[in-house]
Amino acid sequence: MTDHKGFVLWFTGLSGSGKSTLSRMIEGELRKRGCKIEVLDGDEVRENLSKGLGFSKEDRDTNIRRIGYVAKLLARNGAIAITAAISPYAEVRNQCRAMNRNFVEVYAECSIEELTRRDVKGLYAKALSGEIKNFTGISDPYEAPENPEVTINSETQSEEESLVAIMSYLESSGYIPAVAANA
Repeated sequence: MTDHKGFVLWFTGLSGSGKSTLSRMIEGELRKRGCKIEVLDGDEVRENLSKGLGFSKEDRDTNIRRIGYVAKLLARNGAIAITAAISPYAEVRNQCRAMNRNFVEVYAECSIEELTRRDVKGLYAKALSGEIKNFTGISDPYEAPENPEVTINSETQSEEESLVAIMSYLESSGYIPAVAANA
């Protein structure tokens, strides 16, 4: 299948909430269906397109706008652009939505308690104790989306359940064709 319309699949959520894991799972599923896909991972974009930017609000906003712009270029050329960046500020996410006609926001929800528990690097514990400054969700704000197209909760849903919820939305909304259950 190569005649699908391009769109942006925009994952947002706190660090460790499952954005990157789910974006890679979705990428695999869509590739099996012959879709053209690019994953714009927050860390990779920061390294390659936003080198030199810090973590001030202005720098974070600039980074997210760059991701939104690249996603727009990909989508308008028929690719599926999957983004997996925290994108903590609603205003900038909404700007990215406004520049992309076909935009699907997926909110990966998870409690700070659970994120702290599963954090192998101990970043949440350090942020909570004040060792790390400007940590999104602790000492820096995270504005959860008010009306995402899909909300998954990585605390209560398995990765597979989350994948099914996202794929079902994409199929039922006409972004990708449905596949027969036994296909």
